[in-house]
Amino acid sequence: MLDIRFIRENAEAVQANTRNKGYKIDVQELLKLDSQRKGLQVKVDELREQRNAIAAKSKGGKPTEEMIGEGKAIKESLVKIEADLQSLTEKYQTLMSNIPNMVQPDVPLGGEEDSVEIKRVGDQKTGATDHLDFALKRDWVDFERGSKVAGAKFYFLKGDLALLENAIYQFALNLLIQKGFTFMTVPHMVSSRVLTGTGFAPRTSDQSDEYAIEGEDLSLIATAEIPLTGYHADEIIDESKLPLMYMGYSPCYRKEAGAYGKFTRGLFRVHQFNKLEMYAYTLPEKSVEMHDMILGFEEEIWQAIGIPYHVINIAAGDLGAPAAKKYDIEYWSPVDNMYRELTSCSNCTDYQTRNLNIRVRRNDGKVEVLHSLNGTAVSLARSLIAVIENFQDGDKLTIPEVLRPYLGNRTVL
Repeated sequence: MLDIRFIRENAEAVQANTRNKGYKIDVQELLKLDSQRKGLQVKVDELREQRNAIAAKSKGGKPTEEMIGEGKAIKESLVKIEADLQSLTEKYQTLMSNIPNMVQPDVPLGGEEDSVEIKRVGDQKTGATDHLDFALKRDWVDFERGSKVAGAKFYFLKGDLALLENAIYQFALNLLIQKGFTFMTVPHMVSSRVLTGTGFAPRTSDQSDEYAIEGEDLSLIATAEIPLTGYHADEIIDESKLPLMYMGYSPCYRKEAGAYGKFTRGLFRVHQFNKLEMYAYTLPEKSVEMHDMILGFEEEIWQAIGIPYHVINIAAGDLGAPAAKKYDIEYWSPVDNMYRELTSCSNCTDYQTRNLNIRVRRNDGKVEVLHSLNGTAVSLARSLIAVIENFQDGDKLTIPEVLRPYLGNRTVL
């Protein structure tokens, strides 16, 4: 969340930013609740002081009737005012948690169509068989039995396609280990505090994308970003240890229940897929540099594999609540003759870390909130689509050279 002091001092800018991101939050209502909450807190503190003063006077002796009456009146007032304070605080916290992060100055305004291309790499081939048709012909994927086992948009990967997924993952994993990332496996479920603290707040109540565990304070993760954010909750990290660079491997569970009307065929949008996620904690003054570095690692992966792509600076209206800025890499689809989403990386500045109380102790002893960033190394279902579409050779699939060591040095599938 944002710092309430920042909101008080920049109410108009926060309201404009909220609107630009597509969130319908009344900042003035938030500030009104903030003022009322502070006023009630003052009254509560005063009454508690009066109660303590009466208790001190009667210590070691019998209280007078007047003191008993005053104490009873204070208790009754406290019960009512504390209840009012709790109700106001809950409303205040709900509004605070829904205020999105401020976007950085170079983020374009507008919706998805207003995102700006900043780089294009590789040739745009045309004419290829759709990935699902190509895979079904070779018995590499089974959505029919996936549906029988778990429902629509679940699937089994089989044989060479499952091995290709593993090869892509192993290649990206080894490359990022060399870049200094610490590899981690993560819990596949998180508490509501971690989920909301990470900032996965939908724009509307019907947009929630996570699967909740009924009867438990747990939800299945939509990305390893969520548990990696919670990893350092309520901790103070010494400046000398920064940056911290992690990569988490996990399945990702997403409802995505009809929220998108395009690109839903086959593996492109499914309820469960595997992903290797990069995550970094940095000093505030280093987060822009780290964001560019993470984007560079993503590009290195796809240039090495040989997938044509472009990079876009995502417009404000298409950013999630936590992101101050996000880059997407979209691969060139010779099936659709257009670019389609492959990976993303976001600078969340101090939005997530403030929520989860993750701070840095500077070398001079000062403690402040640090910054967090995340980026997709490989989202494996979409990675398979990109490789299948771009490396077809008739009835065969040429294996990208950097992946061959992970497939027994085979050259084709």
